[in-house]
Amino acid sequence: MAGERELREKIVETNRDVKWICRTLAEMKERDAEMEGRLRALEGWRSEAAGEEKRERQIAAGAGGVVGGIVAVVVKVIGWG
Repeated sequence: MAGERELREKIVETNRDVKWICRTLAEMKERDAEMEGRLRALEGWRSEAAGEEKRERQIAAGAGGVVGGIVAVVVKVIGWG
């Protein structure tokens, strides 16, 4: 009888441990999914920011080219070139 009682206690304890492990794993999965979402959002934001920086550089380069072309025409018209 004492052996059966100890076995039942161990089964109950093991059952509690298994439930705790399952809950903990589910919580870890949720945190991982949340962290994954945050990382994806950060990657998207960084990609978007990099695209904006590139566009700004391209606009600045284009504006520089236009201004340079205008200056060249003005210099020719004035006769300095």
